[in-house]
Amino acid sequence: MEIWEAIVVGVVQGLAEFLPISSSGHIVLTQFLLGIKTSGILFEVVLHVGTLLSVLVYFRKKLWRMTESLWKKELVDERKWIGLLALATVPAVVLVLTPLGDLFESAYENPVLVSGLLLVTGALLLAPKVIKAKSKELTWKTALFMGIGQAFAILPGISRSGSTITAGLLSGVKPEKAAEFAFLMSIPAIAGAVVKEKDAFADLSQDLMLPYALGALAAFLSGLFAVYLVLAAVRRGKFAYFAYYCFAAGVLGMIWFGFVNTGWKG
Repeated sequence: MEIWEAIVVGVVQGLAEFLPISSSGHIVLTQFLLGIKTSGILFEVVLHVGTLLSVLVYFRKKLWRMTESLWKKELVDERKWIGLLALATVPAVVLVLTPLGDLFESAYENPVLVSGLLLVTGALLLAPKVIKAKSKELTWKTALFMGIGQAFAILPGISRSGSTITAGLLSGVKPEKAAEFAFLMSIPAIAGAVVKEKDAFADLSQDLMLPYALGALAAFLSGLFAVYLVLAAVRRGKFAYFAYYCFAAGVLGMIWFGFVNTGWKG
């Protein structure tokens, strides 16, 4: 892999991991478009380390208070969030352990399907504009609903941040709190993916260290920028605007891979 390829894919990964436009879908389409071939899943794991660091850095104060809540009794809300995050993680874990997990992974080989799923993400992002929910606090029910949204984001083309934030908004959670909880949900999800594939690091050869490291750095920096951007969009009520990008990318992808570049399977 060339250095420029690693950086390009790293930037795409970092932006799309937290912007509601599907990181897995964009990585699949980017690699097909540029003809980038990677051996195994090591590069994907390395990029996930970069995006994991970006969310850890951004929410470092919140995470520290949640850690302090384990021995400081007065930090009731932070301690509650730990339990809610654990609950929200369950649906994705269950889905990965079922045969459906393998079925979902097979979608990575079909860029036309991935493009079509970007249209689904666009529809999800517009849903809170159509379906108005009564305002409520974050509870175990809303956390579980957001966790179910995250589980279906295993499909490439379904945005993890988009589906989880949308699930929170449809449950009545205040936009900024739904976004914050969704980003914190990404920590166990991404960390779990890295730990699950930790053996892949044994395949890291010396000639790949520099491009992979620069790819991870690009993912970290672009991921940090994406977190700022999404939270700003949520605060200003502009979150649904990302839907139009998903529609455009999905339609163009289906046209390109379905009709123009018909040799993608090779």
